[in-house]
Amino acid sequence: MTGDDMAVSADDLATMDAILGAAAEDVFATLRHQLPHLAWTRCDAADVAEDPFRRYGGFDVHLLDGSGHCVRLTDEPAHATGVLLARRGAP
Repeated sequence: MTGDDMAVSADDLATMDAILGAAAEDVFATLRHQLPHLAWTRCDAADVAEDPFRRYGGFDVHLLDGSGHCVRLTDEPAHATGVLLARRGAP
């Protein structure tokens, strides 16, 4: 990680828990606004074969490690520099 990269902290995870647990209308925009230091991307859950880091209602959360040459999924918040929010179909 470079000095500009920030790992996902326990506080970040608590913020994600609160926002995604509340099932707000536009969670992606809310998450980006509340946690601007993290890189955010979104997709359909069917596009991701790996198990999520966490699940909330209609969303899977995957952590992204952008410290190397290529971005990869990680299950270690200390290595994560971003989050992939994958929307699942209606429950």
